[in-house]
Amino acid sequence: MTPTDPTLILLLRLVDEGFDRPAWHGPNLRGSLRRVDAAAAAFRPAPGRKSIWEHAVHAAYWKYTVRRRLTGEKRGSFALDGSNWFARPDPAVGPAGWDEAWRADLALLDETHRSLRAAVAATDPAALGGVTPGGKVSTVRVIHGAVMHDVYHAGQIALLKRLAAGASVPAASGRRPRRTPGR
Repeated sequence: MTPTDPTLILLLRLVDEGFDRPAWHGPNLRGSLRRVDAAAAAFRPAPGRKSIWEHAVHAAYWKYTVRRRLTGEKRGSFALDGSNWFARPDPAVGPAGWDEAWRADLALLDETHRSLRAAVAATDPAALGGVTPGGKVSTVRVIHGAVMHDVYHAGQIALLKRLAAGASVPAASGRRPRRTPGR
């Protein structure tokens, strides 16, 4: 069923623009990950800093968390063990397995986005002003916050892509990542 409530329609549009639909602000989260190979995704600008890959999985986790808050679902159903930030690439996977693991984590991001979007679409418009189950802020703020989170991490990823390209990170496949022209 297609929502008819204007606020819900606007929230869905924002959810889409923040993730994978054209937006005035430039690349959204999924767009920022376009043409990033596993080696560039694994690049760290300095020891202890996050990689593109970790930002992508972190975003997936928070999409899951927001969906869970909207639906009242209990914790513990995320596809990966842990919460918030996940070591990526997985230390148990060597560089030869990075391409497959990167594709799997991008698929996880896409799936958690689809399930979040479905939860937003199914939200009762009358509940938008109320607090999410177990939460402290309104449902509309939780949804809006998820969008802002995507856009924030899209910016972080854009910066990391430039740093990785400047560092001439060799790709796991032996190819160098494509340089992204300046905006």
